[in-house]
Order: sequence, then structure tokens, then C-alpha cells
Amino acid sequence: MNYIAIIILIGLLILIHETGHFSAAKFLKIPIARFSIGFGPKLWGFKRAETEYRLSIFPIGGYVMPEADDIQDFYMIPWARRLIFSASGPAANIFAALIGFSILNLITNGVSFNSLLILPFKQMVGSLFQMINMIPMLFSSPDNLSGILGIVAQGGRMVENNALNILVFSIMLNINLAIINLLPIPPLDGGNITLYLFEKIHPKALKLHLPLALSGWILLIGLMVYSTILDVARFTA
Repeated sequence: MNYIAIIILIGLLILIHETGHFSAAKFLKIPIARFSIGFGPKLWGFKRAETEYRLSIFPIGGYVMPEADDIQDFYMIPWARRLIFSASGPAANIFAALIGFSILNLITNGVSFNSLLILPFKQMVGSLFQMINMIPMLFSSPDNLSGILGIVAQGGRMVENNALNILVFSIMLNINLAIINLLPIPPLDGGNITLYLFEKIHPKALKLHLPLALSGWILLIGLMVYSTILDVARFTA
């Protein structure tokens, strides 16, 4: 049951991330063709106005697809709007983590102004720096990588049907999701933000979007396969 709870939790955090993108798109008046939780063939969905909402067969992940005839049509949207659109997903996870810290402090320290509004920001800054400092380990110690299987296994052992542990784990996952998505690797949000900034500095950088995004997908898929192999090896050792 713990593992099922972690899978559901991961899906909820991805929903928070994609809702951040979707809300920013609505605010910026960027039309959205599809809001999907998961990838691959559609399991269930409905359409409202111009947007199709769907649950796809592989629920770990998700995406918000702007309505555009082709990629060049999307790039006609002003770069600043696209930048905010990309940044809003990680921002939603950071905001959710702040709320999680506030709830955790209320439970452990009681109700106070410091617990609700001051301490969560200090905890957030400390957690962000801690996780950013761990990023070089991805390259110096790649054998420590963990994929979805490892996250589910680690989370299942950590929560132990304890609501407080689930809350702590959700905070950690929210921050991890934000940091990973802000890495400057297309097609991650951080990679898109970096390319939009380059585009502002030199408009010809627009031509780099597609080849760098394809290269980034190859890299990410390779990392996912590699980390999954490591997870399976750990479980069967």
C-alpha cells in the first residue's frame, strides 16, 4: 500500500506542476490544446472550450501543449510570455513545498507567525541550496542515480503509513521536481528558459530550439533507461 500511495503522490505533484503551466497560460492568454497527466495513448479525457483534458497510459509525467499549427507558430508568442509559461511549473512546485513546510511547522511547532510565514522560507532556501549542491553528484557519482522505481521504493520505505512522513516526502519531491526541471537542458523548463533568454540576446538563437530539444530528449531518455537499469540491479542484488 505504501508504494501505491507514493505513485499517487507523484501523480499529484506532477498535476501541481502542470497546473502551474496551465494557469500561467490562461493568465497570459496562451491558448492550450491539451492538458495531459501522463504520456502515451489516452485512457480517459474530455474537452472543454479549446482544451482537451486527458489522463494518459503512462501516468509518471505530463505536459501542457499550447495550441499552435506548428512549432514556428508557438515561437511567434513573445519570448517573455513563453519564459513565464516555462517557469510557472517549477514555481508551482516551490509554492506547494512552502505550503507543506507551513503545515509541517504547524504540526511540530504549533501555530505562530514564524511557523506559518517566516520559517518556511528559511527552510525552503536551505533545502534548495542543499539540493543544488547535490547536482554535481549526478556527474561525479552516476551510480547513485535513481529513477522512478527507486523513488517509489525509497518513498514506500520512508512513509510507513505515517502521515507526517508522507508530508515530508512530498515536500522533498516538490523541491526535487522544481530543481530538476530548472536544469538548463532542453526540453526541461530550465532549458527552454535558457533558450528564450539567448533568443532575446540574439534572435538567430531561435534556430537552436529544435535540434537542442531533440538532443535533450535523447539525453533524458538515456538517463531514464540507465537509472531504471540501476534500480532493477539494486532490487535484484
